[in-house]
Amino acid sequence: MNDQLKEGLERTLGAVEEPSRGLKAVLAAAVLGVAIVVAAIYSRSPNLSHVDVAFLSGSERGNYYAVVSKLAAEVKRQRGQIRNLPSAGSVENMTRLAAAKASCDIQFALVQDGLPWPQGNPFELVGRLSTPESFIVLGRDADRIRTVADLRGMRIGIGPVGSGTEVVARQVLAQLPGLDLKVSTQSVESQLTMLERGELDLAAMVIDADAQLMVEAVRDRKLQIVDIAGADALAHRLAFARAGRITASYYDAVSNLPPVDKRVIQVDALVIGNGCARESVTQGVITAFVRIFPDFVRVNRESPNLTGLPVASAARTYYENDGPDTVGTYVPWFIDIMPTARWVQAIFLISLLFGAQAAWHRFRLWRIDARRVVIEGKVLRLFGPGVTVSEIETMAPEARHTEPAACAMLQKTIDELGDLAERCRRQSVSLLVPMGQEMGYRIQEGLIADLLHALKRFRGRLPQ
Repeated sequence: MNDQLKEGLERTLGAVEEPSRGLKAVLAAAVLGVAIVVAAIYSRSPNLSHVDVAFLSGSERGNYYAVVSKLAAEVKRQRGQIRNLPSAGSVENMTRLAAAKASCDIQFALVQDGLPWPQGNPFELVGRLSTPESFIVLGRDADRIRTVADLRGMRIGIGPVGSGTEVVARQVLAQLPGLDLKVSTQSVESQLTMLERGELDLAAMVIDADAQLMVEAVRDRKLQIVDIAGADALAHRLAFARAGRITASYYDAVSNLPPVDKRVIQVDALVIGNGCARESVTQGVITAFVRIFPDFVRVNRESPNLTGLPVASAARTYYENDGPDTVGTYVPWFIDIMPTARWVQAIFLISLLFGAQAAWHRFRLWRIDARRVVIEGKVLRLFGPGVTVSEIETMAPEARHTEPAACAMLQKTIDELGDLAERCRRQSVSLLVPMGQEMGYRIQEGLIADLLHALKRFRGRLPQ
């Protein structure tokens, strides 16, 4: 029995290689190749070389342009590239960013919070700067203004038409009816010049308190900041605004400018994208922001999103994990195919599928073995208990073996064994068989082949 089993196995293993084994070998080589590539890339020092984007900022003398310039310098230091595109401000940035959705030649922009989003816009929120901008009103004699009523009848510039300053200014002034203010629109530079000439009483702007333009206006042009009485109440009615303060001597400690704390209204500056940037690129841009604004992650994790824009998925992952995606840091293209969380889910699902595949394989193999045992029971009824395969192969037929019923049972047993052999071979070359688990089928094939060969040899000795 053992010798014949060995011979059957040798015949089976010497057969032509099945197509599935070749396919499995190719898959194994592919997986190994991917693992080698990932390991090679993972071993390098992380950088931002995969970041190559265009970023809309603002006036070349403004804070937005300065922020993006710092961002570009940080990305360049890490072998990436950001092209700083100047503009007239937030409204133009939104228009150009939306138009660039088709060509994807521009990916990001800085815009002021509180602006109405265009209908059907493609924007997504990447984050907000940790340093807010301020709605500041300047005047030649602004220190004399104590109450809102003191503004009555004044001439005030509110920035160029369509600018973020104009939008915020009109929303603030709408809460101050009856003051008979004479509102006009000019560029910020024009407003400052008109203030010096006496052609305007006040000039409003939304600007970073540290912007060079503000420093020059207060320290060099000797313009004064209006203390906005009721800033808390005015900001409370604007979902995007909050009250802030510019402390005394903020711009000049020697000259004590401003002489007292000045209340202002603060507005966040938002980083938005149009969906053109890949996941890894968006995370790379956020990483650069973190380098120049250390509390960037904390601010964006703790601040509620009241903008009405969806948060970019890469940004959400970044803030939730309190840092960049580790896989995306070392293998950026990996999360561009699919976010790491999805990869984990996919791997888990694949593991379940492989587990189910192995279970199904064991079930089918068990069914084949159970069927073979049933057939062997019929053989024992034909030849008697305790008979071996080698004994059947050399056994001389007896009179009971020549009876029609016995011959019919023998033929049926041979047919069933043949069908079982084909079934076993068909299942053994199936892709559902886990790699390296074909031997269970080979053993079954050997046992079936040995018994089938012995029965056929015995049948050949029966009288015709």
